[in-house]
Amino acid sequence: MSERRSALLFLLLAAVWGTSFMAIKAGLEAFPPVLFAALRYDLAAVLMLGYAAVTCDYWLPRTRSDWLTLVVEGVLIIALYNAFLFVGETGVTSGVAAILVGMSPILSTVFSRLFLPDQRLTAVGTIGLLLGFVGVAMVARPKSSNLLGSEAIWPGLVLLAAASVALGSVLVQRLDGDISPEGMVAWSNVLGAALLHAISLGLPSESFADAQFSVDGVAALVYLAVFASAIGYVVYFDLLARLGAIEINLVSYAAPIFAAVSGWLVLDETLELLDVAGFVVIFTGFVLLKRQALATELSPVLDRVEGLLPGR
Repeated sequence: MSERRSALLFLLLAAVWGTSFMAIKAGLEAFPPVLFAALRYDLAAVLMLGYAAVTCDYWLPRTRSDWLTLVVEGVLIIALYNAFLFVGETGVTSGVAAILVGMSPILSTVFSRLFLPDQRLTAVGTIGLLLGFVGVAMVARPKSSNLLGSEAIWPGLVLLAAASVALGSVLVQRLDGDISPEGMVAWSNVLGAALLHAISLGLPSESFADAQFSVDGVAALVYLAVFASAIGYVVYFDLLARLGAIEINLVSYAAPIFAAVSGWLVLDETLELLDVAGFVVIFTGFVLLKRQALATELSPVLDRVEGLLPGR
């Protein structure tokens, strides 16, 4: 029952986070991108603060490490990640955006080698890293002969979003604050929302007057704040305790499937064959990089599956 519950929660998280790319794309029709992200985290911050206050004793930052962790998460994982992602999605499909964000576990390996020098990259790991970048090149390729034109900007911004969240996750690991994860997410949402509003105000291309609170726009905003952020993080913390960090990274590679399907159903988007091939190459690179940790964590599950096979 516990394994079935974990599997269902994993699929739920992949579905919620995957379809969030479609919701972002849909909401961009109604809101300027960075303002849209800011409004999302305004609502998410209120919901997460209430949840953290009710469920956690240690939900207020107290120590220097807590505050440093809060700043890293608020700046890199919330503000910069979402600013780059929302602007980048104005020029790529939701499926492509989800595939490129799937580089974040691979990029976190690069940053961990820089900031956590005790972690060494093996020859096979190096191949995995290179495969990840080959996959990105396949997905982010220009669709025309203008290799340096504006067309290349949008996937580049999404890749910067993946790099921001990857760097943030490594720095948070190094800081190791004591505040509860729920409290940290809540307060980083507050800081991230404030920074996103500041970025939006500083952009001449954005104005609150341009926001259109249409039915579709508000629905996308509520979906992102309630399901992708608040409910998504509650499920994430539950799975993190059950599965561990390595297995939870696999959500990044299940989410693009839901992003592509929901983008096709709702927005009539399509993925090209080379995009799908790029996704497979990126995932292969991730498996090579994390092969030992994956083998360790998944071996008990595989043993139980083998035990259920006929003749076992």
